[in-house]
Amino acid sequence: MDPVVDLLRELVAIDSVNPSLVEGGAGEAAIAQCIGQWMRRAGFDVRVDEIAPGRVNVVAIAEGAGDGPTRMLCGHTDTVGVDGMAAPFAPDIRDGRLYGRGAQDMKGGVAAMMAGAAAWLQSGRHGSGRVIVAAVADEEYASIGAEAVAREWRADEAVIPEPTDLELGVAHKGFSCAEVVVHGRAAHGSRPADGRDAILRMGRLLNRIEARDQRLRKTHAHVLLGAPSMHTGTIRGGSSLSTYPAECVLQVERRTIAGERTSVCVEELEHMAAALRAEDPEFEYEIRLLLARPPYLVSPDADVLHSLGAAVTQRFGIRPVAGLSYWTDAAILGEAGTPTIIFGPRGRGLHSVEEYVELEDVIGCRDVFATWLAMPRTYKGRA
Repeated sequence: MDPVVDLLRELVAIDSVNPSLVEGGAGEAAIAQCIGQWMRRAGFDVRVDEIAPGRVNVVAIAEGAGDGPTRMLCGHTDTVGVDGMAAPFAPDIRDGRLYGRGAQDMKGGVAAMMAGAAAWLQSGRHGSGRVIVAAVADEEYASIGAEAVAREWRADEAVIPEPTDLELGVAHKGFSCAEVVVHGRAAHGSRPADGRDAILRMGRLLNRIEARDQRLRKTHAHVLLGAPSMHTGTIRGGSSLSTYPAECVLQVERRTIAGERTSVCVEELEHMAAALRAEDPEFEYEIRLLLARPPYLVSPDADVLHSLGAAVTQRFGIRPVAGLSYWTDAAILGEAGTPTIIFGPRGRGLHSVEEYVELEDVIGCRDVFATWLAMPRTYKGRA
């Protein structure tokens, strides 16, 4: 068994469910300790930082043999929940795939970046001037881990090994999430004149959200990212069957593309709700932004695109550039001044009850990262 597979099995066996998503989730403390110890044994200087209670980052650093660029590998260690999974933390290898929660998203990539960095160190530290390996918390919710890293560390080039099916991810969508509260008036179900139905009024807004989503998909597209979208995530309201509901609460997510504002979800909902209030003066509502992250697009002239592209071509052959539908921490690193590419293994089952990663890709990505870290600053090739 390749050592990187053993490392991946060890990582998947650790519960690191994000507690911001699942009440009582284990968080990243245990997996951070595992990664920190592994990177120390590999020869790196290691910091393990608790950035919030139970939320832990690992940053491992090694100096290269020359004056090459500073390069960073950054991957998240948290996972989504495990509802419906029979044995989420019992990694199972079948038909060249490793199954378990986080196998694809993104412990396969984390194992590859750790092992790739260790291989670079052991082979003589050529190419990069400094290597930073960051294992960060909370990407699945608010990315407080990547924000902490970006505040303190900069690199000339960075790679995030999220699962891209071995494509070079040069862009990804952003998101804008908002909450709408529609107010009604509680009353006995037999007294309609006294009540105001908040759920019924929210239904009018739901119709407009659906229409807006359909328009977005037809008229507004990006060459790499496709169309933006809008959907409802959760809804709750009412207190009992025989009572007019006094409140209905809806959460909405808007996926954004390059050029759109992070406030777009609130702006569009405000426009819809104002139109409904013009039709019905009793349509009372509040809207607030919950969380927003920008889309990302790396410059086509960024050195990392060409250096990583050459390393990928050497191991896998020429691979296409692509835009990704999901959000990643690349936007945070990029906004802080570190040009970043997303590249990682194939697999299936993101956030689903059966998640796996292709082991040959994890091994291959390990090799790519070791090659990339060893490339000198003067490299002029084009992928």
